[in-house]
Amino acid sequence: MGALLKFGALLLAAVAACVAWEDGDVWDYDGHKLKDSDFLALWPLPQKVQSSAVSFQLSASRFQFTHAEGSSAGSDCSILQNAFRRYFDYIFGFTKKDRDQRRRNAAGSEVLELQVAITSPDAECDGFPSLTSDESCLETFSQLVYEDAYGARNINKTGVSDFPRFAHRGVLLDSSRHYLPLKVILANLEAMAMNKYNVFHWHISDDQSFPYVSRMFPDLSQKGSYHPYTHVYTPADVKMVIEFARMRGIRVIAEFDTPGHTQSWGFGQKDLLTPCYTGSSPSGTYGPVNPILNTTYDFMAGFFKEISTVFPDAYVHLGGDEVDFSCWKSNPDIQKFMDQQGFGKDYSKLESFYIQSSTDKGYMVWQEVFDNGVKVGWTVVEVWKSSELEEELYNVTGAGYTTILSAPWYLDYISYGQDWQNYYKVEPLTFKGTDAQKKLVIGGEACLWGEYVDASNLTPRLWPRASAVAERLWSDQGVRDISDAYVRLVQHRCRMVERGIPAEPLFTGYCRHEYSGV
Repeated sequence: MGALLKFGALLLAAVAACVAWEDGDVWDYDGHKLKDSDFLALWPLPQKVQSSAVSFQLSASRFQFTHAEGSSAGSDCSILQNAFRRYFDYIFGFTKKDRDQRRRNAAGSEVLELQVAITSPDAECDGFPSLTSDESCLETFSQLVYEDAYGARNINKTGVSDFPRFAHRGVLLDSSRHYLPLKVILANLEAMAMNKYNVFHWHISDDQSFPYVSRMFPDLSQKGSYHPYTHVYTPADVKMVIEFARMRGIRVIAEFDTPGHTQSWGFGQKDLLTPCYTGSSPSGTYGPVNPILNTTYDFMAGFFKEISTVFPDAYVHLGGDEVDFSCWKSNPDIQKFMDQQGFGKDYSKLESFYIQSSTDKGYMVWQEVFDNGVKVGWTVVEVWKSSELEEELYNVTGAGYTTILSAPWYLDYISYGQDWQNYYKVEPLTFKGTDAQKKLVIGGEACLWGEYVDASNLTPRLWPRASAVAERLWSDQGVRDISDAYVRLVQHRCRMVERGIPAEPLFTGYCRHEYSGV
């Protein structure tokens, strides 16, 4: 994607912004005087930025987004048309009328339009984003526009060259431990786009509840959700999430964690879970999915066939973490099956037997699947355990597996102070491996598990802490200055607040446009 700006008779390649409240000195939201280098409040920071003091104005009544001549996309491209409307509102949202009229530049230097050129033959206007999709420049452009002391919108002449460092930049939200209303999910997809995230890892189900309404197996949510009417995601809800994400260049990767973390599945699917035994008698409790029954695989084949049609992404996350083998070990039928298969007492082989039969899609798994020696095919391994992290990355990539990292970025762990700095300082590629191994690390995810999070506190707990992860995954490896990041992140947080995202403050201070509530 390319972008051109039209300035009356002037044509320039790119622009950037400063935050100038008054003539003369410029101050940030905490009352600290800004240096010239601090004016660029871009987040995440582009690969290359060259700013200028030359500024231009934008008027809500005259500025427009247009399709550049020769672009492979036109006015029928729904993704771009949707983005044009959204970013126009971001730029001029607080400009109810043209207040900039009172302070128009005497020389008439004004940006009239942004011409967007899609240079690839396939504009992907009707498709779904993938790992190889081009990234949009509109978010960067919107961040370059700033408001002066008179309320006018301005933009400075700047050159920007940008692309992401890592292709997979995800946020995991958990809608099982606490149900997340659709409104909350959509709001966080909006915030993800503001931070250039491109993957929504939707951990839909777990032991606690099964809120996904399956067309083929409706009893799963009818009996396994917290409430079958108020705490579920209908097919229409899921379709809305996927489409809302698509319009923002975000992939939706659904996780249905098996064979463990499946207690809620058992309420709606008879004989799916393994009966646990105490001695020679059933204990009345149940463990992971029962991997020795044909009915299990018939069910899973039907279920994941439905999932592959509902969720268009090339991947589904199968989980595979924290499988408790104790119930399998206690069950005499499973012991007999293990002997027949020649598995001995190695229950990881039983897990491998199950995993290999789960789905024909490409799949993602948690690292235990690899650690247990499970033989997997077209797979992305997600490394989530902090202990011996670098050794794990070395081993997984050494085995040739594509890898994503989430271990340093579990945002459900909270502490007093500015813990965003800890997430920001992480470098994903410090492990000892070859260049080929390091290329297999395609990105990472910020994870917010739901034990202590619901609609009331999810968004402010996630943002702007997840913004720190976003810059680490997008920007150049050399972008590591905490002081510089703080100045930009404070302003980016205020930008999110202005756009309606209740991101929590980093420290004392204020925003020019404070959050006004729901």
